[in-house]
Amino acid sequence: MSELQCLATEKIWFDKHRYDEAEKRFYEGINGPSVPQQQMKTAQQPAKGQHQKRRHRNSSSSHAGGDQELVSRMKSLELENQTLHKVVEQMRAALQKLESRVAVLEKTPAPTTAPAAVPCAKAAPTQAAPVKQEKAENGNADDDDDIDLFGSDDEDEEAERIKQERLEAYAAKKAKKPTLIAKSSILLDVKPWDDETDMAKLEECVRSVQMDGLLWGASKLVPVGYGIKKLQINCVVEDDKVGTDILEEEITKFEDYVQSVDVAAFNKI
Repeated sequence: MSELQCLATEKIWFDKHRYDEAEKRFYEGINGPSVPQQQMKTAQQPAKGQHQKRRHRNSSSSHAGGDQELVSRMKSLELENQTLHKVVEQMRAALQKLESRVAVLEKTPAPTTAPAAVPCAKAAPTQAAPVKQEKAENGNADDDDDIDLFGSDDEDEEAERIKQERLEAYAAKKAKKPTLIAKSSILLDVKPWDDETDMAKLEECVRSVQMDGLLWGASKLVPVGYGIKKLQINCVVEDDKVGTDILEEEITKFEDYVQSVDVAAFNKI
């Protein structure tokens, strides 16, 4: 037989502690709690009293701290109120001083000597007016006498001559001003036929190209590959006189030395 079958045949009260506990509670409900439990309750009552006393002390101390804070705030408010009262009193005193000054200025009489001089000043133009009118009338009479109703061609010729002189003077003045010449800086790449080309002679041929508005600059040899070097030369030209096409045509005329000419860089000055 297995262990479970043995336990099934035996009569064991597994839940006995539950029933004992229920029986104990039943008799305690009828007869009251036992002596050890009463002793526990009586021991807990003094502890509860001490805890309540401590809580009361803490609450009283917190109330005392809050009262002190209120007192300090009240004192600070009273100080602020006193300072505000002082400022208001100062402002009132300044306002009273201003009112007294305004009252004194209003009571003082205005000066009467200055307006008396105004009529005299106004009277002078009235006296001088007839003199001016007389002079104007005399002047108009003289102008009427000088008017030539028929006119003459001499005056027209004189005006035309003066106009022509002014135009010539303006043209001469404008010609004297230095005109702005547009220039450009050009960097040329001159390539030879092979590595046996005399590069010094090639540069000499390039620099032999001379024309108005062309100025040659620095030059250097730049390796291309396989021992071949190209001549890189800089020049400054005037845009109205010299162009890149003319330069290429003139340089490529040296067919024995020059294979091609390219513009590496072109910048306005």
